Amino acid sequence: MEAKAYAKYIRISPRKVQIVCDLIRDRDVDTAMAILLNTPKSASEPLAKLLKSAVANAENNFSMDHDKLYVSEVYATAGPILKRMRPASKGRGYRINKRTSHVTITVAEKE
Repeated sequence: MEAKAYAKYIRISPRKVQIVCDLIRDRDVDTAMAILLNTPKSASEPLAKLLKSAVANAENNFSMDHDKLYVSEVYATAGPILKRMRPASKGRGYRINKRTSHVTITVAEKE
């Protein structure tokens, strides 16, 4: 049995989120939370919040044991891009892409 949690429209690039996702994949939830709380990346805070949500979903909705839970799947995909313009020389405008992410965390019980 698996429990999932989703975070959509996070205002951080999926490339930056994926770096932190790779740190916690296939770890037990306590170790993953410790890693997230001690990693100095901006994506750590929303991922820690999302991991807490996935663990709560597993315990409350599926009656899973907290001690047996591990992060079975975690990935970030691209969300919509907010397109902004920045003034440049000779009357031009340079585009700035403000990227967003959709993150999914799946926790499962170890056999």
